[in-house]
Amino acid sequence: MDQNQSHETSVWGDEIDIAARVLSWATERLTKEPDPHSTAQRADKLRLEAGTTITEDGIGAESALDVFDRVLAPATRAQTDPLNLAYIPNAPTQAAIAFDIAASAANVFAGYWESGAGAIHAENEALGWIRELLGWPDTAGGTFVAGGTSGNLSALHAARTHAWNRLGERPKGGWAIACAASAHSSIRSAARVLDVDVIELPVGHDGRLTGDGLAEALASRPGLFAVVASAGSTNAGIVDDMASLSTACSELGIWLHVDGAYGGAALAAPSVRDLFAGIELADSFIVDPHKWLFAPYDSCALLYRDTQLAKNAHSQTAHYLDNVDREQTNPSDLAIQLSRRARGLPFWFSLATHGTKKYSMAVEMSISTARQVAAHINKSRHLSLVAEPMLSIVLFEVSAWSDRDYQTWSTTQSKNGRILCIPTQWEGRTVLRLAFVNPRTDASVVIEILDEIAEWPT
Repeated sequence: MDQNQSHETSVWGDEIDIAARVLSWATERLTKEPDPHSTAQRADKLRLEAGTTITEDGIGAESALDVFDRVLAPATRAQTDPLNLAYIPNAPTQAAIAFDIAASAANVFAGYWESGAGAIHAENEALGWIRELLGWPDTAGGTFVAGGTSGNLSALHAARTHAWNRLGERPKGGWAIACAASAHSSIRSAARVLDVDVIELPVGHDGRLTGDGLAEALASRPGLFAVVASAGSTNAGIVDDMASLSTACSELGIWLHVDGAYGGAALAAPSVRDLFAGIELADSFIVDPHKWLFAPYDSCALLYRDTQLAKNAHSQTAHYLDNVDREQTNPSDLAIQLSRRARGLPFWFSLATHGTKKYSMAVEMSISTARQVAAHINKSRHLSLVAEPMLSIVLFEVSAWSDRDYQTWSTTQSKNGRILCIPTQWEGRTVLRLAFVNPRTDASVVIEILDEIAEWPT
């Protein structure tokens, strides 16, 4: 044993047994069915049951792992439960989860090519599949960031930098972005961070944002530098009209960013691919593999049609970075990040393991499930479909229910571990929402639960 190893062992002791215990727990957890009763607990209850875990001398790995297994893990929502249809659930493959452990064990610094070339190469290959789905040129590229919020912020910062470089000054009235009211909340969050205004554009009767009115908006606000289109809005799964938006943005010289955090995965589904026509002309795009591309948290794929425009905005300089290899594209030059783990590796491993054909099949299964449930709701006497689902989100109403009825039913089902189905708002009224992203979700089971609503006391 060399001196460094001896010194490390003297500080931490022999951690081999600790690692084995943790990996054994992870293996067992990976093969278990999710517990639908697991849910958040009150902070005072967790403090009481977990006790004090951070002490001067430590409580030891066995005790720490016991607290996590017995108290902390059960106080989290079962994201992979096939009947978790709330928000946008998460249904990673076992291969992706297992490789997340391997990626952590490899401990790769994936900010720069010179330190993480192998991992970045694999991430780029996974990004290449998404690039092909977009119909973008081989010169397009990107990186993986933490989530859609980080991806949207990074893309819009690149868009504003590009506009500023072209204009040479801050426009009178300041900068602005345009989107529909249904755009994800992270767009307004990004606008606040960037100190730019948000212009809400009107949508068509089908709820889709189009290029109509964009020229008028630009004329009244010369600082309008980007339009954000939704490739599957989070609340209702609406895909904006990419064809008219891309045409209008191209003619007016405005950056088109596509937020496909949830719905961008449907690019892999031939049955709905035509909804995305025109996306090949967008300037930037995000999709979260941890939403509908079967990867664990957290992972957002951020892509640019011209990576140089991203580098112009994001490349960091410092004396200690002067010798960084810039011949290869570095992930840290493409987003608001410097230090980063190779968070795209679990997605890459699962995609490499199972193949793109199975990924397309899995996405199609969720779309099919949504359509089966929607068709049943259409035939129901006590349920009403809000609109035909574009992708895999279903909104529906219950006859004569009050807001309280929706909330009571949802809470009761959640506590019973039956189904996670939350109320939301649509055109000023309360409705129920189902988000299908798990190919293991059985439409017949969901339909059986919805049929029981007819007997629910109001």
